[in-house]
Amino acid sequence: MDEFVSNLPVYREAIQQTFYIVSISLVVGGLLGLVLGLVLYATRPGNLLSNRAVFVGINIAVNVVRPVPFVIFITAIQPLMLHTIGTTIGTNAVTFALSLSAAFAISRIVEQNLLTVDPGVVEAARAAGARPIGILVTVLIPEALGPLILGYTFIFVAIVDMSAQAGLFGGGGLGDFAITYGSQRYNWPVVYITVATIVVIVQAGQFLGNWLARRALRR
Repeated sequence: MDEFVSNLPVYREAIQQTFYIVSISLVVGGLLGLVLGLVLYATRPGNLLSNRAVFVGINIAVNVVRPVPFVIFITAIQPLMLHTIGTTIGTNAVTFALSLSAAFAISRIVEQNLLTVDPGVVEAARAAGARPIGILVTVLIPEALGPLILGYTFIFVAIVDMSAQAGLFGGGGLGDFAITYGSQRYNWPVVYITVATIVVIVQAGQFLGNWLARRALRR
């Protein structure tokens, strides 16, 4: 425990790094995933902007990327990272990879939740003269808002989980702290405190997501 106290500044920095990675990945990945999900829904055959080629292309990309473990995914896209952000290690590299990975996962969640909206609501908006983009933004998203919030909450938990692997690529964070200052030094209190910290972060995010979803469903 004394060693943990001596490493408090590093612990605080690890928390900040985790929050940075998770927040940026959730926002960027969330926005990209929302756009991809809307396109998947709209271009589905027989839907608002039916386009088989676009739907099949994005659908295949999502199906290919989504099941790939994060460690393999971040390794596979290193040439892309070098070309776009100029590095394959560090916090920014991990955040870039996490944002992309989250976007593909979120796109499927968005598509599936939009498909649960009553088709009659869409037809009513069409009959009222609403344009496809307007229907997507002002009708479908509000109608599916509660389930969408729960979906994003699930992704938040997954991102926190994947962010723990940031240390493998020099990204820092709580996972790196637990390994470097905990398990590698056989300092188990450091490991347990770090695990407890991650659990608190996840539970706080889950509570907030559930609360927001309930409010959306009651409106």
